Amino acid sequence: MPSTAPKNEQEILSTYRQMQSEMQGLIQNLTKVEMERNEHRLVEETLEPLDPDRRAFRLVGGVLVERTVREVLPTVKEHRGNLDIVVHNLKEKLDAKQKETAAWKAKYNIK
Repeated sequence: MPSTAPKNEQEILSTYRQMQSEMQGLIQNLTKVEMERNEHRLVEETLEPLDPDRRAFRLVGGVLVERTVREVLPTVKEHRGNLDIVVHNLKEKLDAKQKETAAWKAKYNIK
């Protein structure tokens, strides 16, 4: 919440709209990261049953690089684990922002 008390109804509504906008941004980020995590999960599920010595291609910095499944799979798993952590953190931030926005709405009786 803002550190200084709002002076008028205009500032109250402006702050409320800003909070809603921040929530929308968090939701968009969360959706994007969840989609990326699901892509990593699909790649992981596809590579798991394959022969570890089979060729696999990986996009690194816009360049397609040839590797083996044995080399690619651990990296994909690690990235998915990191994305799981990011999703968890974004959900916590979103929950906190929703509570803050609801409290602001209730405090100033915004409809």
